[in-house]
Amino acid sequence: MHDELTKIDIQKMQEELDYRTKTLRPEIIEEVKRTRAFGDLSENYEYKAAKQAQRQNDSRMRYLENMIKTAKIIDDDTGADQIGLFDAVTVYMEEDDEESVIRVVTTVRCDPTKGYISKESPLGKAVLGKKVGDRVTVHVSDSYSYTLVIRKLEKGEDNGDAPLMQY
Repeated sequence: MHDELTKIDIQKMQEELDYRTKTLRPEIIEEVKRTRAFGDLSENYEYKAAKQAQRQNDSRMRYLENMIKTAKIIDDDTGADQIGLFDAVTVYMEEDDEESVIRVVTTVRCDPTKGYISKESPLGKAVLGKKVGDRVTVHVSDSYSYTLVIRKLEKGEDNGDAPLMQY
């Protein structure tokens, strides 16, 4: 399966990969060498921490390389009155009697705590392509769904302000 990502997603991932490869990795290797010299490795916490940091960095680099290599580049081709990627959307949750503002983003940039909702999530799938005034049912699972009303749409663009998701 290929992740659908924007050109800016790929650019941000390549920038992080370059940083991790050219700057962070040499620093970590030096830290491993420095802490290895402390002596007995079985009781050397600093060495174990440096090795763990090295494994985490290498893992993140492999993840970024794989994502860049297998990504399918997408563009937002929604109409001026339809919800697309990176648009600010005000939704009214009838069940809770409250409004919230969300932005539908790609899977690598989601952060629900900041209102960045993945286009692959139930909410993201439900609102993409819809218009102001539409009533939308969000199917969370076979046994739970909820209804919301789209109240406002502000067209947006991928300006890179949504950071890459960390794991």
